[in-house]
Amino acid sequence: MTHTHASSCDASAVPAARMLLRAALPAFTAIVVAFMTVLLLSGCSGAKPKTTNGAATSDKKPIVLTTFTVLQDMAKNVAGDHLDVQCITKPGAEIHDYEPTPDDIKRAQGASLVLENGLGLERWFEKFMADSTAKRANLSKGVEVMNIAEGEYAGKANPHAWMSPKNAEIYVDNIVAAFSDLDPAHAQDYKANGEKYKAQIRQVGEEMKAGLAGLPEGHRTLVSCEGAFSYLCRDAGLNEVYLWPVNAEDEGTPQQIANVIKQVKEKSVPTVFCETTVNPKAMQQVADETGAKFNSDDAHALYVDSLSEKDGVVPSYLELLRHDARVIVEGLAGQKK
Repeated sequence: MTHTHASSCDASAVPAARMLLRAALPAFTAIVVAFMTVLLLSGCSGAKPKTTNGAATSDKKPIVLTTFTVLQDMAKNVAGDHLDVQCITKPGAEIHDYEPTPDDIKRAQGASLVLENGLGLERWFEKFMADSTAKRANLSKGVEVMNIAEGEYAGKANPHAWMSPKNAEIYVDNIVAAFSDLDPAHAQDYKANGEKYKAQIRQVGEEMKAGLAGLPEGHRTLVSCEGAFSYLCRDAGLNEVYLWPVNAEDEGTPQQIANVIKQVKEKSVPTVFCETTVNPKAMQQVADETGAKFNSDDAHALYVDSLSEKDGVVPSYLELLRHDARVIVEGLAGQKK
């Protein structure tokens, strides 16, 4: 009895199992088809994984790193839409003794090209590039260098060459050459963009020169914290006085302050200036002891090593030149307070 009952149960279960399988088969087939479709679409999408060192993949724009925001803006004007131009430092950063972060080092390893100013401006640059295989370009190559006349840096090149619009055109030519070497397929675009941008720089340079030329003969001395305006003063025919030649540890020493106070009094300088990336305390002391006007807010400070944020006073290199010229003319054309 037991054997016969078991056999009848097994026989009756087979048709039921077949019916369940037939019912489940369409749903299972649909799941498999959907899964295979996803895999097929993923394979045809053209997406490529990133390389292990963080470099851009072949379907992305080559990454170009610049050492500070002024160079980034110049480079963007030449690059157009062909390159991803980034900056190592942020707006407002002090460039000379900047300390690269681990993230900065990683970005250098993933870049295709790094643009530097040269002339000793970025004292940290060689260490920064130690582990990078990226191409590099010195944008001040070919400029007529002005040497620092005094202090511990006497005889060394003044690195702020971009403050001369004439030199800035050389920078643009160097950018065009570097981009064309990196990306020959778009060399003609880089050349055209460069010529257009140089024409804009030339126009602003002429505006600056005309504005500064109108200053009274006795009010043609520019007094600043850092000696960053040598090239601009040379172009505009201004005299230059500064507290220190290059931003470094020894800024605003008693000797430096006393020397500038003496010259401001002798030359009857109506207004003194400071740059946005340095502490204005020393220049405030000069103003207090000479009666010269001094205002260190963003609207009256001079910009050199850094642009402002996009919604700030000088969001571009051309605006930096216009702003500085306007502030200098307004300050030197006035009278002492």
